[in-house]
Amino acid sequence: MAAMVRRVLLASPRGYCAGVERAVETVELALEHFGAPIYVRKQIVHNAHVVRDLEERGAVFVDSEEEAPEGSTIVFSAHGVAPRVHERAAARSLNTIDATCPLVTKVHVQARRYADAGYTVVLIGHAGHEEVEGTMGEAPESTVLVESVEDAERLDFPAAAKVAYITQTTLSVDETSEIIGVLRRRFPDIHAPKKEDICYATSNRQWAVKELLPEIDLLLVIGSRNSSNSNRLVETARAGGVAAHLIDDESEIEDAWLEGVENVGVTSGASAPEKLVERVCDWFRARGVGEIEAFRMVEEDVLFRLPIELRRELALADAQD
Repeated sequence: MAAMVRRVLLASPRGYCAGVERAVETVELALEHFGAPIYVRKQIVHNAHVVRDLEERGAVFVDSEEEAPEGSTIVFSAHGVAPRVHERAAARSLNTIDATCPLVTKVHVQARRYADAGYTVVLIGHAGHEEVEGTMGEAPESTVLVESVEDAERLDFPAAAKVAYITQTTLSVDETSEIIGVLRRRFPDIHAPKKEDICYATSNRQWAVKELLPEIDLLLVIGSRNSSNSNRLVETARAGGVAAHLIDDESEIEDAWLEGVENVGVTSGASAPEKLVERVCDWFRARGVGEIEAFRMVEEDVLFRLPIELRRELALADAQD
Protein backbone atom coordinates (compact mmCIF):
# COMPACT_ATOMS: atom_id res chain seq x y z
CA MET A 1 0.00 0.00 0.00
CA ALA A 2 2.90 2.39 0.67
CA ALA A 3 3.54 2.42 -3.10
CA MET A 4 0.37 4.52 -3.47
CA VAL A 5 1.81 7.27 -1.28
CA ARG A 6 3.13 10.09 -3.46
CA ARG A 7 4.40 12.55 -0.88
CA VAL A 8 5.38 12.78 2.80
CA LEU A 9 5.23 16.20 4.44
CA LEU A 10 7.02 16.90 7.73
CA ALA A 11 5.34 19.27 10.16
CA SER A 12 7.37 22.11 11.63
CA PRO A 13 7.97 22.61 14.48
CA ARG A 14 7.98 19.07 15.81
CA GLY A 15 9.92 16.92 18.26
CA TYR A 16 11.99 17.92 21.25
CA CYS A 17 11.04 21.02 23.19
CA ALA A 18 13.46 22.96 25.39
CA GLY A 19 12.20 21.29 28.58
CA VAL A 20 12.70 17.78 27.21
CA GLU A 21 16.11 18.61 25.79
CA ARG A 22 17.16 19.99 29.17
CA ALA A 23 15.86 16.94 31.06
CA VAL A 24 17.55 14.38 28.79
CA GLU A 25 20.82 16.33 28.83
CA THR A 26 20.60 16.47 32.63
CA VAL A 27 20.59 12.67 32.91
CA GLU A 28 23.36 12.31 30.32
CA LEU A 29 25.63 14.82 32.09
CA ALA A 30 24.85 13.32 35.50
CA LEU A 31 25.94 9.92 34.19
CA GLU A 32 29.17 11.43 32.84
CA HIS A 33 29.90 13.34 36.04
CA PHE A 34 28.82 10.94 38.80
CA GLY A 35 29.02 7.66 36.89
CA ALA A 36 26.38 4.92 36.76
CA PRO A 37 23.99 4.24 38.23
CA ILE A 38 21.98 7.45 38.22
CA TYR A 39 18.45 6.94 39.49
CA VAL A 40 15.57 8.69 37.75
CA ARG A 41 12.15 9.06 39.33
CA LYS A 42 9.53 7.96 36.77
CA GLN A 43 10.32 8.35 33.08
CA ILE A 44 12.52 11.41 32.56
CA VAL A 45 10.27 12.21 29.57
CA HIS A 46 7.41 10.21 28.14
CA ASN A 47 9.19 8.40 25.33
CA ALA A 48 10.08 4.71 25.36
CA HIS A 49 13.09 5.12 23.04
CA VAL A 50 14.64 7.86 25.17
CA VAL A 51 14.16 5.81 28.32
CA ARG A 52 15.75 2.71 26.76
CA ASP A 53 18.73 4.70 25.48
CA LEU A 54 19.38 6.17 28.92
CA GLU A 55 18.97 2.77 30.58
CA GLU A 56 21.69 1.41 28.31
CA ARG A 57 23.98 4.19 29.55
CA GLY A 58 23.36 3.37 33.21
CA ALA A 59 20.21 5.23 34.23
CA VAL A 60 17.90 3.30 36.55
CA PHE A 61 14.26 4.33 36.41
CA VAL A 62 12.25 3.93 39.61
CA ASP A 63 8.62 4.57 40.45
CA SER A 64 9.42 6.22 43.76
CA GLU A 65 12.32 8.09 45.34
CA GLU A 66 12.10 5.51 48.13
CA GLU A 67 13.44 2.85 45.72
CA ALA A 68 16.74 4.70 45.31
CA PRO A 69 19.47 3.61 47.76
CA GLU A 70 20.20 6.07 50.56
CA GLY A 71 22.79 8.64 49.59
CA SER A 72 22.50 7.95 45.84
CA THR A 73 21.90 10.51 43.10
CA ILE A 74 18.37 10.84 41.73
CA VAL A 75 16.96 13.00 38.96
CA PHE A 76 13.36 14.20 39.09
CA SER A 77 11.61 14.08 35.71
CA ALA A 78 10.56 16.99 33.50
CA HIS A 79 6.95 16.58 34.68
CA GLY A 80 7.62 17.87 38.20
CA VAL A 81 7.03 16.40 41.65
CA ALA A 82 5.02 17.30 44.73
CA PRO A 83 6.78 18.90 47.74
CA ARG A 84 6.44 15.65 49.73
CA VAL A 85 8.71 13.94 47.19
CA HIS A 86 11.48 16.43 47.97
CA GLU A 87 10.89 15.82 51.68
CA ARG A 88 11.16 12.04 51.36
CA ALA A 89 14.27 12.36 49.20
CA ALA A 90 15.91 14.60 51.81
CA ALA A 91 15.05 12.08 54.55
CA ARG A 92 16.97 9.43 52.58
CA SER A 93 19.95 11.79 52.04
CA LEU A 94 19.52 11.56 48.28
CA ASN A 95 21.54 13.84 46.05
CA THR A 96 18.61 15.30 44.07
CA ILE A 97 18.76 16.97 40.68
CA ASP A 98 15.44 18.54 39.75
CA ALA A 99 14.90 18.45 35.98
CA THR A 100 11.33 19.79 36.19
CA CYS A 101 10.56 21.87 33.10
CA PRO A 102 10.63 25.57 34.08
CA LEU A 103 7.18 26.01 32.52
CA VAL A 104 5.81 23.32 34.84
CA THR A 105 7.56 24.99 37.78
CA LYS A 106 5.71 28.20 36.87
CA VAL A 107 2.38 26.38 37.26
CA HIS A 108 3.49 24.98 40.64
CA VAL A 109 4.32 28.50 41.83
CA GLN A 110 0.92 29.76 40.69
CA ALA A 111 -0.84 26.94 42.55
CA ARG A 112 0.97 27.80 45.79
CA ARG A 113 0.34 31.53 45.45
CA TYR A 114 -3.37 31.14 44.74
CA ALA A 115 -3.81 28.67 47.60
CA ASP A 116 -1.87 30.88 50.03
CA ALA A 117 -4.13 33.78 49.07
CA GLY A 118 -7.24 31.78 49.97
CA TYR A 119 -8.36 30.74 46.49
CA THR A 120 -9.87 27.45 45.47
CA VAL A 121 -7.63 26.36 42.60
CA VAL A 122 -9.24 24.68 39.59
CA LEU A 123 -6.58 22.63 37.81
CA ILE A 124 -7.49 21.75 34.22
CA GLY A 125 -5.70 18.52 33.36
CA HIS A 126 -5.76 14.75 33.10
CA ALA A 127 -6.07 12.58 36.22
CA GLY A 128 -3.10 10.32 36.80
CA HIS A 129 -0.66 12.31 34.69
CA GLU A 130 2.59 12.90 36.57
CA GLU A 131 2.48 16.64 35.95
CA VAL A 132 -1.00 16.85 37.44
CA GLU A 133 -0.01 14.77 40.46
CA GLY A 134 2.94 17.06 41.13
CA THR A 135 0.91 20.25 40.72
CA MET A 136 -1.93 19.05 42.95
CA GLY A 137 0.65 18.15 45.58
CA GLU A 138 1.48 21.84 46.00
CA ALA A 139 -1.91 22.56 47.60
CA PRO A 140 -3.99 19.38 47.76
CA GLU A 141 -6.64 20.78 50.11
CA SER A 142 -7.25 23.79 47.88
CA THR A 143 -7.10 22.17 44.42
CA VAL A 144 -9.93 20.67 42.35
CA LEU A 145 -9.17 18.76 39.15
CA VAL A 146 -11.31 19.42 36.08
CA GLU A 147 -10.85 17.17 33.03
CA SER A 148 -13.74 18.20 30.79
CA VAL A 149 -16.46 20.73 30.04
CA GLU A 150 -18.85 18.45 31.95
CA ASP A 151 -16.61 18.58 35.03
CA ALA A 152 -16.55 22.37 34.81
CA GLU A 153 -20.34 22.51 34.59
CA ARG A 154 -20.64 20.35 37.72
CA LEU A 155 -18.43 22.52 39.94
CA ASP A 156 -20.23 23.88 42.98
CA PHE A 157 -18.55 26.49 45.16
CA PRO A 158 -19.98 28.73 47.91
CA ALA A 159 -21.08 32.14 46.65
CA ALA A 160 -18.26 33.88 48.51
CA ALA A 161 -15.53 31.52 47.31
CA LYS A 162 -12.50 32.99 45.56
CA VAL A 163 -11.71 30.85 42.53
CA ALA A 164 -8.69 30.69 40.22
CA TYR A 165 -7.67 28.30 37.47
CA ILE A 166 -4.40 26.87 36.19
CA THR A 167 -3.74 24.22 33.56
CA GLN A 168 -1.52 21.30 32.74
CA THR A 169 1.07 22.42 30.18
CA THR A 170 0.43 19.71 27.55
CA LEU A 171 -3.29 20.00 26.86
CA SER A 172 -5.31 20.56 23.70
CA VAL A 173 -5.47 24.31 23.12
CA ASP A 174 -9.01 24.13 21.70
CA GLU A 175 -10.42 21.78 24.33
CA THR A 176 -8.89 23.81 27.14
CA SER A 177 -10.36 27.02 25.71
CA GLU A 178 -13.80 25.43 25.88
CA ILE A 179 -13.34 24.49 29.53
CA ILE A 180 -12.05 27.96 30.38
CA GLY A 181 -15.08 29.43 28.62
CA VAL A 182 -17.37 27.45 30.93
CA LEU A 183 -15.40 28.51 34.01
CA ARG A 184 -15.56 32.18 33.03
CA ARG A 185 -19.31 31.95 32.40
CA ARG A 186 -20.02 30.23 35.69
CA PHE A 187 -17.54 32.18 37.80
CA PRO A 188 -17.20 35.66 36.26
CA ASP A 189 -14.65 36.77 38.88
CA ILE A 190 -12.38 33.77 38.40
CA HIS A 191 -8.67 34.60 38.42
CA ALA A 192 -6.51 33.44 35.55
CA PRO A 193 -2.76 33.13 34.95
CA LYS A 194 -1.24 36.27 33.44
CA LYS A 195 0.01 34.08 30.61
CA GLU A 196 -1.60 30.79 29.57
CA ASP A 197 -0.07 27.67 31.09
CA ILE A 198 -0.12 25.49 27.96
CA CYS A 199 3.51 25.55 26.92
CA TYR A 200 4.80 27.14 23.73
CA ALA A 201 5.89 23.78 22.30
CA THR A 202 2.50 22.13 22.79
CA SER A 203 0.72 25.11 21.20
CA ASN A 204 3.20 25.33 18.32
CA ARG A 205 2.98 21.65 17.47
CA GLN A 206 -0.82 21.73 17.44
CA TRP A 207 -0.73 24.85 15.27
CA ALA A 208 1.69 23.16 12.86
CA VAL A 209 -0.63 20.16 12.52
CA LYS A 210 -3.62 22.42 11.78
CA GLU A 211 -1.60 24.16 9.05
CA LEU A 212 -0.66 20.81 7.54
CA LEU A 213 -4.14 19.22 7.49
CA PRO A 214 -5.39 20.69 4.16
CA GLU A 215 -2.38 19.13 2.40
CA ILE A 216 -2.62 15.55 3.69
CA ASP A 217 -4.85 12.47 3.79
CA LEU A 218 -3.25 10.89 6.86
CA LEU A 219 -1.15 12.05 9.81
CA LEU A 220 1.37 9.89 11.63
CA VAL A 221 2.31 11.21 15.08
CA ILE A 222 5.55 9.82 16.49
CA GLY A 223 5.30 9.53 20.26
CA SER A 224 4.72 7.08 23.08
CA ARG A 225 1.27 6.13 24.36
CA ASN A 226 1.77 7.95 27.67
CA SER A 227 2.81 11.21 26.02
CA SER A 228 0.02 13.72 26.62
CA ASN A 229 1.12 16.22 24.01
CA SER A 230 1.52 13.47 21.37
CA ASN A 231 -2.01 12.24 21.99
CA ARG A 232 -3.27 15.80 21.64
CA LEU A 233 -1.69 16.00 18.16
CA VAL A 234 -3.65 12.92 17.09
CA GLU A 235 -6.84 14.50 18.45
CA THR A 236 -6.09 17.77 16.65
CA ALA A 237 -5.86 16.00 13.30
CA ARG A 238 -8.98 13.92 13.84
CA ALA A 239 -10.92 17.00 14.94
CA GLY A 240 -9.92 18.53 11.61
CA GLY A 241 -11.28 15.55 9.67
CA VAL A 242 -7.98 13.83 8.90
CA ALA A 243 -7.19 10.25 9.94
CA ALA A 244 -4.31 10.09 12.42
CA HIS A 245 -2.38 7.42 14.29
CA LEU A 246 0.10 7.51 17.17
CA ILE A 247 3.21 5.38 16.59
CA ASP A 248 6.31 4.77 18.69
CA ASP A 249 8.38 4.23 15.55
CA GLU A 250 8.21 3.00 11.95
CA SER A 251 7.62 -0.62 13.02
CA GLU A 252 4.05 0.28 14.04
CA ILE A 253 2.95 1.67 10.67
CA GLU A 254 0.18 -0.48 9.22
CA ASP A 255 -0.21 -0.87 5.46
CA ALA A 256 -4.00 -0.73 5.83
CA TRP A 257 -3.75 2.90 6.98
CA LEU A 258 -2.18 3.85 3.64
CA GLU A 259 -4.91 2.44 1.41
CA GLY A 260 -6.00 5.21 -0.96
CA VAL A 261 -3.62 7.70 0.68
CA GLU A 262 -1.45 9.94 -1.52
CA ASN A 263 -0.18 12.53 0.97
CA VAL A 264 1.06 11.59 4.43
CA GLY A 265 1.92 14.07 7.14
CA VAL A 266 4.45 13.25 9.84
CA THR A 267 4.98 15.03 13.13
CA SER A 268 6.42 14.09 16.51
CA GLY A 269 5.57 14.89 20.09
CA ALA A 270 7.74 17.09 22.26
CA SER A 271 9.53 14.11 23.83
CA ALA A 272 10.28 12.22 20.59
CA PRO A 273 13.85 12.49 19.21
CA GLU A 274 14.35 13.52 15.58
CA LYS A 275 16.05 10.22 14.75
CA LEU A 276 12.62 8.56 14.94
CA VAL A 277 11.32 10.95 12.27
CA GLU A 278 14.29 9.97 10.09
CA ARG A 279 13.49 6.30 10.58
CA VAL A 280 9.89 6.86 9.45
CA CYS A 281 11.14 8.76 6.41
CA ASP A 282 13.52 5.89 5.60
CA TRP A 283 10.57 3.47 5.91
CA PHE A 284 8.74 5.40 3.18
CA ARG A 285 11.87 5.78 1.02
CA ALA A 286 12.38 2.01 1.13
CA ARG A 287 8.88 1.65 -0.29
CA GLY A 288 9.48 3.98 -3.23
CA VAL A 289 8.34 7.34 -1.87
CA GLY A 290 10.78 9.92 -3.23
CA GLU A 291 9.03 13.16 -2.33
CA ILE A 292 9.71 13.74 1.37
CA GLU A 293 9.98 17.37 2.42
CA ALA A 294 9.36 19.86 5.19
CA PHE A 295 6.05 21.67 5.12
CA ARG A 296 7.21 25.20 5.95
CA MET A 297 10.05 25.75 8.38
CA VAL A 298 9.50 27.25 11.81
CA GLU A 299 12.43 27.61 14.18
CA GLU A 300 12.05 27.57 17.96
CA ASP A 301 14.78 29.40 19.86
CA VAL A 302 13.74 28.68 23.47
CA LEU A 303 16.56 27.42 25.69
CA PHE A 304 16.50 26.50 29.39
CA ARG A 305 19.56 26.40 31.61
CA LEU A 306 20.48 23.12 33.27
CA PRO A 307 19.17 22.51 36.82
CA ILE A 308 21.05 24.59 39.39
CA GLU A 309 22.17 21.49 41.34
CA LEU A 310 23.93 20.11 38.26
CA ARG A 311 25.42 23.44 37.24
CA ARG A 312 26.98 23.79 40.68
CA GLU A 313 28.45 20.28 40.51
CA LEU A 314 29.92 20.84 37.05
CA ALA A 315 31.30 24.26 37.97
CA LEU A 316 32.97 22.79 41.06
CA ALA A 317 34.49 20.00 38.97
CA ASP A 318 35.82 22.54 36.43
CA ALA A 319 37.36 24.61 39.23
CA GLN A 320 39.21 21.55 40.56
CA ASP A 321 40.66 20.60 37.17
